Amino acid sequence: MKSKAPQQKLQVVEEIEGLIKVHNDGHVDRPEIVPNVGCSLVPDLGVTCRDAIIDKYTNIWARIYVPTAANKLPLLLYFHGGGFCVGSASWSCYHELLAKLAARAGCAVFSVSYRLAPEHPLPAAYDDGVKAAVWAKQQEFAGVGSEWWAGRCDFSRIFLGGDSAGANIAYNVGLRANSIGVGVKGLLLIQPFFGGVARTRSEMCVARSALTLAASDAYWRMALPAGAGRDHPWCSTAGSEFGILRRAGAAVLVCVAEADILRDRNLEFCGGLAREGVRVEQVVSKGVGHAFHILNKSRLAQTRLHELLSHVKNFVGR
Repeated sequence: MKSKAPQQKLQVVEEIEGLIKVHNDGHVDRPEIVPNVGCSLVPDLGVTCRDAIIDKYTNIWARIYVPTAANKLPLLLYFHGGGFCVGSASWSCYHELLAKLAARAGCAVFSVSYRLAPEHPLPAAYDDGVKAAVWAKQQEFAGVGSEWWAGRCDFSRIFLGGDSAGANIAYNVGLRANSIGVGVKGLLLIQPFFGGVARTRSEMCVARSALTLAASDAYWRMALPAGAGRDHPWCSTAGSEFGILRRAGAAVLVCVAEADILRDRNLEFCGGLAREGVRVEQVVSKGVGHAFHILNKSRLAQTRLHELLSHVKNFVGR
């Protein structure tokens, strides 16, 4: 009689405290550190909000925000942050932010929930972003079911945006946009998540906000394909594909946080875009760090958020 093989001892192989824990058997724990909230009317802002299923098989969906307005609205496809590994369009912090953004900037916001790593490493999130962009564009002519929001949008003014890892997704979807028949007028990139093997000065500083260097490295280990490192093009700001954005005529707004460990990479990214002839504008929020716009309720952070939304309004209103 054969003896049973010893059971593998359960061990944690990756962890970002309070956010994600990955075990050696592939099981992933994500504590509900941020509440998930239902889709609801936001009466004090004059914004209507509903959810839409994009792909029921892969559970890609979107939360759509439409402000009250007489004119046709720009459409912003937005991807949430979370290092590609955590987060949702239903997180309360994003629900609050994007309802506010829709009202303040005067645009419809299409907030995408995509598949997460490490169960679905990159390029899954990029592929989901492309699928969401194509689906949204198709609703221009879909009629029943989508007319409540699509009928209010000017599809000649589509913007892609996001924060942190979501900004990285928006950028990579933007590189594919023309090839999939989705004309993009601009990219709104808030504290875009990039990395690299060599450390920047801001990465070497003590983290003063939500993202630490250790967490950044862990997110990349979980998100990149097997065997890939931080020199991978999806992680790098080297920008061999910047010319695609120039040829597409897309403008780029990059919002940088002064106290963010990603600050220097964000500024490098802006410089690379400018050298390639891309129309790029950079805005640096003084005295605040990574994810201040969703996590920090201090008076300074709220002032900087107000300023940030003003820049977004000007950008999508062009």
